[in-house]
Amino acid sequence: MTILCDPATRAGQLSPAVGVVGSNVITAATLAEADRLLAADPAELLVVIGAAVDLDEALTFAEALRFERPAVGVVLQREVLEIGTLTQALRAGVREVVARDDLSSLADACARSRALSAQVTGIPQPGTGERRHGQVITVFSAKGGCGKTTLAVNLAAMLAAGGERSVCLVDLDLAFGDVGICLRAEPVRTIVHGLGMLGHVDAAGASSLLTACRPGLSALLAPVEPGDAERVPASLVSELLDVLPTMFDYVVVDTPSAFSEHVLAAMDASHHHVLLTTPDVPALKNLRVTLDMLDLLSYAHDIRSIVLNRSDAKVGLTMDDIQRVVRSDIRAHVPSSRDVPISVNKGNPIVLDLPRHPVSEAISRFAREHVLAEPAVVAAKSKRWFR
Repeated sequence: MTILCDPATRAGQLSPAVGVVGSNVITAATLAEADRLLAADPAELLVVIGAAVDLDEALTFAEALRFERPAVGVVLQREVLEIGTLTQALRAGVREVVARDDLSSLADACARSRALSAQVTGIPQPGTGERRHGQVITVFSAKGGCGKTTLAVNLAAMLAAGGERSVCLVDLDLAFGDVGICLRAEPVRTIVHGLGMLGHVDAAGASSLLTACRPGLSALLAPVEPGDAERVPASLVSELLDVLPTMFDYVVVDTPSAFSEHVLAAMDASHHHVLLTTPDVPALKNLRVTLDMLDLLSYAHDIRSIVLNRSDAKVGLTMDDIQRVVRSDIRAHVPSSRDVPISVNKGNPIVLDLPRHPVSEAISRFAREHVLAEPAVVAAKSKRWFR
């Protein structure tokens, strides 16, 4: 069952979004009534507070509930999503804040809250399934312009498979991240809003930072304000990448084109390193430096996959030339196409827009053969003990 605290005129509209198969929705006109309903049902684990409820009253209710019944999740609706409101709500213990008329985001928020409650109580709720032990996949290229973000976005969309699996795409290019633009996702909540939970990040806190993008696909977006990138410590990245795999089947991390403490934190947490290059001398040289750096830092070879983007480009280099530089197997050859920037400009991954396109098929084949088909491995951080 779910308690919905909202005027009766909107209860019928919201009930389909907050309910779940096998679960009823009961409405309460006031927070006092919602409190009585909670007291009468110790098994209740979700309260949705509508936009008509006063913000201060809602936050007071959530803060008290956090200590009295920490397994109960609170999802808050507001007419307008404002940064100040999100910060206040997070501090009060509200799990998610969604826009009043965004019923899709409301349904996703309720589902995530139920999943978290299942983890807290150890009792799976309807529709939540078992606790996940997801894999972290970091996509990296030491040279900009290779198509790294495009690969990360399309790989994440392919793995999500329209909701068949749950995937979180993390934009770790904190200064110039483009994941939000590629998915046309509004950056209302970003990683910088997690600073207040540094040192004690949990699934509820991580969930409050996410943006729902597609069925099965959520994103942790990069900051948008100048200077915010410098405020995000690598320790926050490590904490988030410890928690997110317990919430998702796959966590795909898009990185900047340079080694940093943040990138190394992602590499440490990863079960799979996807290293991207293109058939030109500067990109291949940087890939060789990257491979040598990963060897120096004692990362395992068996978790690496090299992907050659724009593999059909006629630029005077043969495949033998490329192999001599790389000295490793190339696991995917992604052709070049004008349809790729078109899909980026449309804000729809090409694997969803044109699933039978040669680029889509190359990415899908790589995901099937080298991500989905391979058994889970130990995260890289257990290998690299001396950094």
